[in-house]
Amino acid sequence: MNVEAPAQTVAPALEPAGDTRDGEGVEAAGPTLSPSRAADFMTCPLLYRFRTIDRLPEPPSPAATRGTIVHAVLEQLFDLPAGERTVQRAAALVAPVWEQLVEAEPDLAALFDDDQDGSALAEWIHGAEELVRCYFTLEDPPRLEPAERELYVETVLDSGLRLRGYVDRVDRASATGDLRVVDYKTGKAPPEGFEQRAMFQMRFYALVLWRLYQRVPRLLQLVYLGSGEVLRYEPDEADLLATERKVDALWRAIERAARTGDWRASPSRLCDWCAHQALCPSWGGTPPPLPEPEATGSAVPADEAPSPRTSPVDL
Repeated sequence: MNVEAPAQTVAPALEPAGDTRDGEGVEAAGPTLSPSRAADFMTCPLLYRFRTIDRLPEPPSPAATRGTIVHAVLEQLFDLPAGERTVQRAAALVAPVWEQLVEAEPDLAALFDDDQDGSALAEWIHGAEELVRCYFTLEDPPRLEPAERELYVETVLDSGLRLRGYVDRVDRASATGDLRVVDYKTGKAPPEGFEQRAMFQMRFYALVLWRLYQRVPRLLQLVYLGSGEVLRYEPDEADLLATERKVDALWRAIERAARTGDWRASPSRLCDWCAHQALCPSWGGTPPPLPEPEATGSAVPADEAPSPRTSPVDL
């Protein structure tokens, strides 16, 4: 595991080895898990319950909304011809993307209801632009031609557990066919000793891609725009088999919590970001009654792409 500037890759689009991409050829029924929901359960089983079982609404947050904008800008950047992928052009996309987001979700405008002179919004937009500018210190977009962006991936393990999610970017080396899996984070890189936990999401994606394309990704790469660092890891088959065992064990723990109703809270510093503190016993609250059983815990929102209501753990 190391932190350094990434190598560049030019790639053709990917084609799956089987017929399971985008859900084709895969039964819709059965337990389903995404890396975001897996992270929820590992962080706090009660948070998983609130989001996946109770499906409690969550208000948008400035940090998560900014993350959504930055992800959208970096996706749109590669729609431009290589010669136009400049830092100035990318930064200029931020304000229009914000306007498009508000048009699609008008309630986001409430984030700045108290901003009488517009200064808070301007500062917030500037912060998003700075994150985009940081990206250009870590990669050289004109030299990149991603094979896929915001790629929806899905596969079913031998256990019957369906894994799915959205990958920010997949690069494929034209000479070797090697895959590089890239995820953008608008936060800061984890401190030393916490890299493995941060890389779980990437191993999850690598496991799905390995099953889809019959090829172990050559490199997993987390791009941290909040601190200007790149965390890189080279997985092998043993890593991905271990990840599969971990994911299966995690699902068994979720099923056990569903059977027993024991969705216990795990207080941590992430509680400051949680929208459900008022319902949490660790903060003097009382969770709502559990809904009627219906494949408890298996339902996952179809859209796992970044959203204004995404937890900072995803950003």
